[in-house]
Order: sequence, then structure tokens, then C-alpha cells
Amino acid sequence: MGVEGCTKCIKYMLFFFNFIFWLAGGVILGVALWLRHDPKTSNLLELEFDGAQAPSTFYISVHILIAVGAVMMVVGFLGCYGAIQESQCLLGTFFACLVILFACEVAAGIWGFMHKDTVSREMINFYDSVHDKAMVESVTDKTRAAASVLKVFHETLSCCGKGDLSFYTTYFTDKLGLSDICPSSGASVNCHQRIQELFSDKIYLIGIAALVVAVIMIFEMIFSMVLCCGIRNSPVY
Repeated sequence: MGVEGCTKCIKYMLFFFNFIFWLAGGVILGVALWLRHDPKTSNLLELEFDGAQAPSTFYISVHILIAVGAVMMVVGFLGCYGAIQESQCLLGTFFACLVILFACEVAAGIWGFMHKDTVSREMINFYDSVHDKAMVESVTDKTRAAASVLKVFHETLSCCGKGDLSFYTTYFTDKLGLSDICPSSGASVNCHQRIQELFSDKIYLIGIAALVVAVIMIFEMIFSMVLCCGIRNSPVY
């Protein structure tokens, strides 16, 4: 006993999309964990100087993404099981979960678009404050602390200086033995550019993943409602 005809086709299409949704949740969870433990971002975001921690806005977004990936896997499994069992209760619960997830994703997407430059801007401001202290206070303990933090930036991103003439200033202080903060590779790219590239690339990656998931969710909501109505109107129930 079960649905027949076009409704049966929709049942298996819903199962297929739910399986894709479940896989997408696993991929998002994996990508989020990679972003959380990526050496470049970890080295920079775990820095601390003069009592100030590096901006954590990026990590907040990543932690939300980890939660979303885990929830997607649970909801995807619920949808697969509900479709195979032809359960109106499970399909209704699945639809409600999808609506909530979709609303949260839209809200997060709007917030992310409005604040897409916040992460890189906060990190650049943090870098500038460390750089200025390392350059100005040349004989204090703070300078050595600032220099060690700055060295992590430069070695991680293969960059040196804020741009304009700051690279040459830093380069000459290194040559004169007053500091040791430029990377050993001798890179001449300014760090503002490197920081923007690092976080912009990762934010675009998150945006593409969210867009793909949103499209899948729209199809799933349509199919789950059609299947639920088909089950209700089926003469065998």
C-alpha cells in the first residue's frame, strides 16, 4: 500500500533531494570545520596583543555554519525517512524545519551581505595598531611583543607593511637590526591586500554554499507539500 503514479515519482524525487540535502549538510559541516582550523586564519585570529584579542567576527560566522551543517544532516535524514515511510507527520515536521532553516538562512545572508567587509576591516585595524606600536616604541618590552605578533602576520600571509612607504620603513629597520618583522621569504606585498584577499575568498565560498542549499531547500519544500497532499488524498489511506 502506498502512493501511486506521479505522487510516487515525487516521493522518490523528494528522497533524492533529501539525500543531496543531507550530503550538502555534511559538506558544509566539513568546510566550516576546515575554516575553523585552517592554519592561516587560526594563526591570525588567535593572536593577542596588549590585552586586545584579534577580531572574532569570522569565527562567530563559522560556528553558526557548523551548527547549520549539523542541523541540515539531521533534517535531511528526517526528510528521507519521512518520504520512504510516507508519513504525513514526519513530512509536516520536515517542512516546518525547512521553513525555519530557510528563514534563518535568508536573515543570515542579508546580515552577511551588509557586513561582508567587517571581518577584513577589523583585522586590518588590529594589524595597523600592532604595526604602529612596533614601529614607534623601538626600545620597550611592548615593541618586542608587538614585533612577535607582527611577525606572525607577515610569515602567515607572506606580506610586509601596510602599503605605500611602510614596507620600505620596515625593510630598512630590519636591515639595520632594529627589528625582525618582515617574512624570511622577502615578500613585498602589503598586508592590507593579503588580509582582504584571505577573508573575501572565504566569505564568497560560504555565500556560494548557502545559495546552493537555498535552491535545494525550495525544491524540497515544494515536493514535501505535494507528497503530503498526495498521501492525504490517496485512496489507500
